[in-house]
Amino acid sequence: MPSYRRRLPHIYEPGHAVFLTWRLHDSLPPNRAFPTNSLTSGQAFVAMDRLLDEARTGPFYLRQPALADMLVEAIHHNAGILRHYVLHAYVVMPNHVHLLAAPAVPLPILTKSLKGITAKRANNILALKGSPFWQEESYDHLVRHAREFDKIRSYIEENPVRAGLAREASEYRWSSAANPVPSAGGADPLVRGRPPGRPLRLISDLSD
Repeated sequence: MPSYRRRLPHIYEPGHAVFLTWRLHDSLPPNRAFPTNSLTSGQAFVAMDRLLDEARTGPFYLRQPALADMLVEAIHHNAGILRHYVLHAYVVMPNHVHLLAAPAVPLPILTKSLKGITAKRANNILALKGSPFWQEESYDHLVRHAREFDKIRSYIEENPVRAGLAREASEYRWSSAANPVPSAGGADPLVRGRPPGRPLRLISDLSD
């Protein structure tokens, strides 16, 4: 199974559903690291996501409809035109993005392509050319089973409700709850492309 490492370990499997999260540069309060060594990967993610939802300082560029629309367009373009992944769910929050997808290319290529083009377009819109837009590190979690897949999809689409940005998930314009993604043709997002009998290795546990 392919893997790569920067500050976090990243383990993925082509064709198998992955939960991805990335955030704006300097979007967390000062002195709050992305994950800390005292927490599991899953615990660190939940703590980080709560901080992002509750943040009152830092950049909130994705509140701007033009930027949020651009992100949604890029998410669909990289799925439908570039075919880097099969898209299952997404949400664009004011300072971060959640994506549930089954990669068709190595995960570093998927994230570099999507984050790179959106950072360039966003900085052009904001007249911030040359400034860091996204935090370099991303969080990813290999989905284990159908129950977890459904739980993560719900977590993503309900994020605006938890953050107080919408009363119903379907009211939030920049998510798959408001704009359902096309069916993946009946393919199982958890096992597509995985050799029979090959066990899954996980980077975190979000289901507990």
